[in-house]
Order: sequence, then C-alpha cells, then structure tokens
Amino acid sequence: MSEEGRFTIHLEQQEGYQLNVRFDWKRAADLLTDEPPPLGETNGPNASRLLAAAAANCLSASLLYCLSKDDPPDNSLRAEATCTLVRNEQKRLRIGGLDVKLVIDEELAGSKRLDRCKRLFEDFCVVSASIREGIPIAVSVEDEAGQVLHTSD
Repeated sequence: MSEEGRFTIHLEQQEGYQLNVRFDWKRAADLLTDEPPPLGETNGPNASRLLAAAAANCLSASLLYCLSKDDPPDNSLRAEATCTLVRNEQKRLRIGGLDVKLVIDEELAGSKRLDRCKRLFEDFCVVSASIREGIPIAVSVEDEAGQVLHTSD
C-alpha cells in the first residue's frame, strides 16, 4: 500500500475523562469527548460512539456521492449506527459489531444509479472498509521532554 495522505488531530485532557479534540481543519469546531459513568459524566461522546458515527458518516457520504455526485439533495438521507459491545476472553470490553442503517428519500431511491451504487458505495467508504480489514495502530507514550516511555509491539 502507498500512503495517500496524512492528518493529525490533537486531544487535550480538560478534567476527569473529558478530552478536547481539535481537528486539523480551521473551520471545524472542537469536540468534547467523555466516558460514561463510573469513569466520566457523559458530557460528550466516547471513542466507541465516535467510531460508530465515523462509520455511519462515511457510508452516508459515499452513498450520497454515488447516487447524486456533486449535488446531493438536502435532507435526503438519515443514518442510524448501532454499536454492540462484548467482552473478550480476558473480560475486556470490545466492539463486537456495528450495524449501520441508511434511509434514503424517494428522490434518491428513484435514482437511475441506485442499482450500480448498491454494489459500489461500501467499497469507497474509507472508514468502514478499513475497520473491516483491520487497522494497524502504532502506540507510543512519551514524557513532556520527549523521552519515549513505551512503544507498542
């Protein structure tokens, strides 16, 4: 695989488990994330909810683009993402699956591109296609001086 691009987002802990997420786009608003009790106070979505939203958003955008290219009609699609949490053999909480439902209006459902798009749009969604294949993640922990304290195997 060849690298096609790269972006960096920045997270900064505010209080408790609340993290402020600052995106690399100047016009994109910051996002406050949090954990549910007993750790946090649910003052924002947690990582599992962001992953579900990312998959549903990507699939929605991919289907809209396929059906209507550059000018999708307003308010023509709704999506619902259901995330199932399970415990693995070590009793660690994991995402066991995502179910994404896309609901399109009559105009999109009547598109002459619908049959073709049903076969294509999922493959063009960066997020859901990546999740399905598995994403390698390298992790490092550093102190404020830049000393590496940990790297993932």
